[in-house]
Amino acid sequence: MATPESMPVIVIDTDGTVIGWTPAAERLLGYRAAEILNRSGALLLMPERAASWDAMYGGQERWSGFAEARHRDGARILVYVEGSRLIMPDEKAAWLVAVTPAAAGALGRACSWLEPLLTRSPVAVAIWDRDLRCVWLNTAAQRLSTVFPHYQLGRSLAEPLPGADTEAAKEAMRKVLTSGVPQLDREARWSSPDQREDRTLSTSLFRLDGVDGRPLGVCTVAIDISHSRSRDRFALLREASVRIGSTLDVRKTAQELADLAVPALADYVTVDLAESVLPDTEPLQRLAATEVSIPVFRRAGLASVHEGMPEALWPLGQAVFVPPSSPFTEVLSSGRAHFEPVLDSSPGTWLDQDPDRARIIQGTGMHSLIIVPLRARGDILGVAVFVRHDNPEPFTRDDLVLAEELGARAALSLDNARQYTRERTAVLALQRNLLPRNLTGGDAVEVVSQYLPAGVHDGVGGDWFDAIPLPDGRVALVVGDVTGHGINAAATMGRLRTAMRTLTYLGLPPDELLAHLDDLLVRLAEEDAGPDGFPLDAVGATCVYAVYDPVIRRCTIAGAGHPPPAIVMPSGEVTFLRPPSGTPIGVGLGSYRSLDLELAEGSLIVFYTDGLIETREADIEAGIDRLGTALSRAAALPLENVCAAVIRSMVGDTGSEDDIALLVARVL
Repeated sequence: MATPESMPVIVIDTDGTVIGWTPAAERLLGYRAAEILNRSGALLLMPERAASWDAMYGGQERWSGFAEARHRDGARILVYVEGSRLIMPDEKAAWLVAVTPAAAGALGRACSWLEPLLTRSPVAVAIWDRDLRCVWLNTAAQRLSTVFPHYQLGRSLAEPLPGADTEAAKEAMRKVLTSGVPQLDREARWSSPDQREDRTLSTSLFRLDGVDGRPLGVCTVAIDISHSRSRDRFALLREASVRIGSTLDVRKTAQELADLAVPALADYVTVDLAESVLPDTEPLQRLAATEVSIPVFRRAGLASVHEGMPEALWPLGQAVFVPPSSPFTEVLSSGRAHFEPVLDSSPGTWLDQDPDRARIIQGTGMHSLIIVPLRARGDILGVAVFVRHDNPEPFTRDDLVLAEELGARAALSLDNARQYTRERTAVLALQRNLLPRNLTGGDAVEVVSQYLPAGVHDGVGGDWFDAIPLPDGRVALVVGDVTGHGINAAATMGRLRTAMRTLTYLGLPPDELLAHLDDLLVRLAEEDAGPDGFPLDAVGATCVYAVYDPVIRRCTIAGAGHPPPAIVMPSGEVTFLRPPSGTPIGVGLGSYRSLDLELAEGSLIVFYTDGLIETREADIEAGIDRLGTALSRAAALPLENVCAAVIRSMVGDTGSEDDIALLVARVL
């Protein structure tokens, strides 16, 4: 307990004059008694409110709070002051003011039972003055000084230290000092200067106000959440939202779930899907059941903490067999998760009907099991199995909730991928049936083509191509691209291709044909309009149409908003034709003009859609330049190899961002 000799004590009368001064006060503030007695207390306490204390606390016997004291050398000291009314021998009132520096345990002086609580608390508590200098901290804060070296008495955040970036902390403290609004749960990662130790702290800050209501400093309360299980779970869920479902590929999504959960949640994870989710696999009904199990799933995801997957009875892509009465079939029928924190492998359980699984469980030491259904939009798409063997801790209810949440997120992504795959398969089938299967240029040209569907999420589009021999020996060549993707785009493409063939047989020149096609598409859109008079789907297309006459070697070309065709001379020189380009078909303007040119024997006419030349990183003109280079290199190849060589040169192995249709004709 502090004694009057050890505690700084000042006596101030009601006029604010210092009339009492102890040696401890001299040691704290630097003034000798002769220098301060009978002088204003405003010299000692900032702001200069000593003279107004009687007005502020005259009706109280005791008061206390924080204040800033002024040292004789001008330095500021954050102190805790306690004032008690004092009656002098002459019966005049005065104040007995006990002053305790914050660094010496001001909180303990204020409340003796609070000091051991704060000192021993696992929560790091520190007090910083207006200069952001640490003036008090408890034991927990001192232990964090390895990663936050400013947790030391007398050290300011403004003091630069190697490896310590305190700009964000300084900004937060200054904001609290200015506004008085606390900041709660500020998460920050701190590393030791040697980078050997990392800590994640959740820190809350609030302002300390003095007895006069003015801000004096900031108190910080920090919790070390580096090893918080709740935080780890939230971090895993945040990662799941990014990693699971990164593509519209069912198998990749299943594998992403397995990879994410190992080892964060389990030591071994499988994702087994129903055959309805994997339509391109052999039907499970064709597989023979064993004496004790039936084929129910196909393995789509697999991950383990051990190389070689020693726990796996079935590799990726293989059918997964389960007993008719087992946790797997129960999850499928009930739609509820199976939770077995202590896996019972003793005789008399379902494992009696599954000796292969029983052998693996015993051999690998599996001791805890969770099976969750992968349910989306009312359908169960499969199951995800989480197992622990190396980790001695059994699964908890919190782990079950986490596994179910991961399964739910994965199931939605799987269902999206399933629906996309179904639509893509249907569109590709429709498009294959609508595109010409046996192209021929008659006796005028030799033609080859190649169609490459997009490898991105937007789906298959409405690209098309055609070669139409005419009775008089001429040949019409066309490549087009319907706006949009999916079933509607493919269906519109089929209608346009049919209409174009009909108009071609009428013998219309290219510019007139495009005008008729534009008018036809506008009328079709009007017929398909909704109740409000607007088309249900915006319909439009770009195309380039050419007619070659081998008798006079003249080619007449007209374009409707389409990339320019290329001419490759027998010498290998590449020229891109720039016919007067009209508006895309379906706009309704119907104004097109043709371009005539003469072609030498052996020349190549190249038509393509924008998927061949357009990328996110470069504009169309840059793509046209690249295509010119690719064509000059491929010109000497046999015609049947030209398309593959050009596409390989343009898109490589990464796949295209849009559908590609390529039509190449060699003049005979």
